[in-house]
Amino acid sequence: MSDIIHLLPDHIANQIAAGEVIQRPASVVKEMVENAIDSGATKIQVIIKDAGKTLIQINDNGSGMSQKDAVMCFERHATSKVKIAADLYALTTKGFRGEALASIAAIAHVQLKTRQEISEIGTSIEIEGSKIKKQEACVCSVGTSFEVKNLFYNVPARRNFLKSDTVEFNHIVDEFERIALAHPDLSFTLHHNEQEIYALYSAVLRKRIVDVLGKNSNDKLVPIEESTDIVNVVGYVGKPEFSKKSRGEQFLFVNNRYFKDSFFSHALSKAFDGLILPKMFPTFFLYLTVDPKKIDVNVHPTKTEIKFEEDRLIYAILLSSVRQALGKYNIAPTLDFNRETSFDIPHKMHAQPIVEPVIRVNSDFNPFQTTSRPNGNSSGSGNTFTKALKAEGFGSQEVKPSDWQNFYAVDEVTPAAEPAELELQEEAGPKNYLIRGKYLLTPCKSGILVIDSQRATERIIYDQLIHQFVSKPIDSQQLLFPIEREFSSNEKKEWLSNRTMLDRLGFIGEFEEMVLQITAVPALLQEEGIHECIDLILENIAFKEIEKGEIAHVLVQSIASTAGRKKSPLNNNTSAEHLVEQLFQCPEHSFTPKGKKIIQTLTLEEISSKF
Repeated sequence: MSDIIHLLPDHIANQIAAGEVIQRPASVVKEMVENAIDSGATKIQVIIKDAGKTLIQINDNGSGMSQKDAVMCFERHATSKVKIAADLYALTTKGFRGEALASIAAIAHVQLKTRQEISEIGTSIEIEGSKIKKQEACVCSVGTSFEVKNLFYNVPARRNFLKSDTVEFNHIVDEFERIALAHPDLSFTLHHNEQEIYALYSAVLRKRIVDVLGKNSNDKLVPIEESTDIVNVVGYVGKPEFSKKSRGEQFLFVNNRYFKDSFFSHALSKAFDGLILPKMFPTFFLYLTVDPKKIDVNVHPTKTEIKFEEDRLIYAILLSSVRQALGKYNIAPTLDFNRETSFDIPHKMHAQPIVEPVIRVNSDFNPFQTTSRPNGNSSGSGNTFTKALKAEGFGSQEVKPSDWQNFYAVDEVTPAAEPAELELQEEAGPKNYLIRGKYLLTPCKSGILVIDSQRATERIIYDQLIHQFVSKPIDSQQLLFPIEREFSSNEKKEWLSNRTMLDRLGFIGEFEEMVLQITAVPALLQEEGIHECIDLILENIAFKEIEKGEIAHVLVQSIASTAGRKKSPLNNNTSAEHLVEQLFQCPEHSFTPKGKKIIQTLTLEEISSKF
C-alpha cells in the first residue's frame, strides 16, 4: 500500500492557521497593533475602510525592521520574543508565536514599509497569498506601516461569513478600546472611512478611561488599589447606581493584557451584592499585575483566555478589595465599631446654634367627654389636691363619673376577613375571569385558556407598530420638558448610526456632547418607561450583533416590550374581552416577539389530576 501521509504546503498551512488567529478584520487590528506596541512605538495610527474589508492600515513610530527581518516576519513561527521553551513562562510581550503576520499574508494583499533609525532607506515588501510579489528599497519614516487590503480575497467562504459593516466595525472598536485602555501611556488614533473616531493622547489611567467612555463617566468611578505578594490590583469600578443591563463596560487586564474570565467576573459581581438590582452588571476597569511565571497565556490562539496558578486566592483578593473600596468611599454600608458614637450632623446644619429642647403641655387637653369647671373657690384637702394638679400642668376641665364607665367600655370588633391570595373577578357576559389584573382565564372546549395579559399586550403593540412602521413613521409625542440622557462614546456612536431609524420610530433628540436631549418619544410610551426603553434599545444596538435588516424589528420589539410592561393592568371584564379580541386578530397570537408563550391551555384532565 502506498504512503498517504504528507506535509501540507506552506500556503495551505498558513490558511489553516489564519482560520484560528484571524477570524474577522478586528483580529487583524488586534494582532498588528500589539506588534506595534512590542516594537516600542509611542504613537499608533489605525486607518480603516469599509469596516476593514477593503483596507486596514497600521502606522507606528516603533523601532522598525531591517531588510532581512522584514522578509522573515512573514514566515510561520518566526519571532524575536521566544528563543528557548522557558521563555514561554516569562512573557512580557503581546505576541510571541510568530503566527499573526504569516496568517494575515496568507489571506490578504499586504504591503509593508519599515525603517530603522540607524538606516537612511527603508524596505518595502508586497505579498499576496504568502508569496512575495515585490521587494525594494523605499523612503519612509522611522517605524513600520502595514497595509492589509482585500481581506479573505482567496477564501470567499470566510468573506461571506462576515457580518455587516456596522457589526464588523464595532468589533474593531472593541479591540481598539481594549488595547488603548491597557496602555494609557501611549497615543492612539482611529479613523474609519476618513472620519476620526478616536484621538487618544498619552494620559493617566483615569483620563484614558474617561476619554474612551466619555467625560460624564469621570464622576462614576471609584478607585481601587491593593498590593499583595500574590497580585497587585489597581483600577476603577463604577458606582452601583450606574450599573448596566449588559457587560459592555467590564474590562480585566493582567500584565497589560486584556483577558476574559467568568470566575473573576463573578467575584466582582458578588462584591456588588445588595447594591445593584438583579440582572444588572457593574462597570469595572481592573489591572492585575502577576508574576509571569504564575500565568499561562498560551492556551488560546487569540490569547484572551489565561490560566492562573493561584486563581482562588486572586478571586478572594478581588472580592475584598472591591468591597473595601466601596466602603471606603461611602458607596456601601459599613459597620465600624471603632467609630465615634456621636451623631453625624448634616453639613447644612453645622452653622445652626444648638437649642435645648422644650417640653410643652396643652393644659386644656382631656381625653374624656368634659364639662367646664364651675367658677368659685373651694376649700379643704380636695382644693389642695386640685391646686397641686394644676401646678403640674393638668387642666381646668372636670371629669364626670360616666366618663370612666365609657373609658372601660369594650367595643365589639369584627375581625377583617383575610384577603384571598388570588382574587377572581367575574362579570356578566362572557365567562372571563381576571386574576389580579394580570392573568385572564376563559373556558374553552378542552378546558381553560390562561392568557398572560402583559405578554398579550406586548404582542398586540408590536404588531400595530410594525404595521404602521412599514407605511409611515410611528406616532410621536412631544415632551413638555426635554429628558436628558447620558451616553458613553460607544452608545452615542451606535445611536447616531441608527439615527434615521430611531427618528422614524418616534425618538427625536439632539446631542450636546455626550448628553442626548430627548424632545419626543413614541406616543405609546409612558413617561416612566422612557429610560427603560432607551436602555433596552442601547443594549440591543450597542452590545449585540444584529443584521442590518433586523434592526427595525429589534427596535420595535424594544418599544413594544417596554410599553407592554408599563401599560395599566386590566380592571374589568370589558377590557379583558377587548384584549382577547385584539390578541386573536394577531397573525401570531401564541408567542411574544421574543418567543415567550402567551397562552397556556389547562385541559380537563390536568385540572382533574389536581384533585
